[in-house]
Amino acid sequence: MKPHKKHSFLEKPLGGQFHRHEIGFIGAPCGVIQGLTEQLAVALPQLRVGYADAEHGQGEVLPGFARRYTDKISHHQLEFNSEHFAYEAKGGFGACDLVLVNANHFPAQKQVVFIHPAKRESLQRKLERLTDVGAFVLAEEEDALFDFLIEYQPAWADLPQFKVHQVAELAQWITRQVEPPEVFGLVLAGGKSQRMGQDKTQLVYHEKPQREHTAELLNQVCSKVFVSDRAGNAEGSYPTIADTFLDLGPYGGILSAFRQHPNVAWLTVASDMPLVQAATLQQLVQQRNASQLATCFHNPETQFPEPLLTLWEPRAYPRLLHFMSLGYSCPRKVLINSDVEELKLERPELLKNANTPEERVALQRMIEQA
Repeated sequence: MKPHKKHSFLEKPLGGQFHRHEIGFIGAPCGVIQGLTEQLAVALPQLRVGYADAEHGQGEVLPGFARRYTDKISHHQLEFNSEHFAYEAKGGFGACDLVLVNANHFPAQKQVVFIHPAKRESLQRKLERLTDVGAFVLAEEEDALFDFLIEYQPAWADLPQFKVHQVAELAQWITRQVEPPEVFGLVLAGGKSQRMGQDKTQLVYHEKPQREHTAELLNQVCSKVFVSDRAGNAEGSYPTIADTFLDLGPYGGILSAFRQHPNVAWLTVASDMPLVQAATLQQLVQQRNASQLATCFHNPETQFPEPLLTLWEPRAYPRLLHFMSLGYSCPRKVLINSDVEELKLERPELLKNANTPEERVALQRMIEQA
């Protein structure tokens, strides 16, 4: 008999307490760490940088309030009067590409170790925090690593070393640590086809069933391709992802894909969009803005972003779940109310879909006349 499992297994998003990309600075006075991270934030304009630190003072107490929100006009401030912040933190940094952490106070996924005389003894007591050292930063008066670090980090010679003033060089190294996630393709083929009167995914516009044709287009720009199917039917040459968020239409298909692979970006294409071409998908990938929730096309017919031909970044997963918890299952509403990269499509008619026999005939005629 298989051992009993109390909870279902869920694939967890990558990252530490604050973000999928977090770099902690440890081994220098907090003022030095704060100063360097502020310089790095300016030196990394292409990234949305967050910062996590602790305040040494007592701070302001919030009597009677569990949380307090203040609109500071130029920014927003949300304070928590709670010790249970660990599972809230990652959501708070969801819009960031990277979080820099004062690792004197918090553990971090990857560490940059300072060589600073004022924190030598403190660093030696915290060696267990050095789980994935990526680089060293030497104070101006230091020219070598501490002996105990060399002993603790056998591969120290392979890691880059920077002087504290080499902000630009350190920023370049950090940029290389924040690679955009790979892109998987998803054919949205889980609809009931009630208006069409037959399975839309099996209609033939391009000499083969539309779900297969769409998957082949995605295969030209994605590292892996799946077909989202309401019932998990294993038809065709590509693996399927069965809907686990039922009766939500394409919204459930997108969530089901993220549930299975939360650490990739998903390029989704509805199977009832037969005018989409390989060049259409290539534009989304080439002009992708991984710092946004998604990259999509503006649909001039609706005057809104087109949700079913969209490249969703991993940060979209908790956002989609949040909207569902508020009672919404419209992917377009998520795009409208989020930071997205909205592209112009030179031929917006490519976004047309076929839901009825009449629309099918019209699109087939456009294909034949092209």
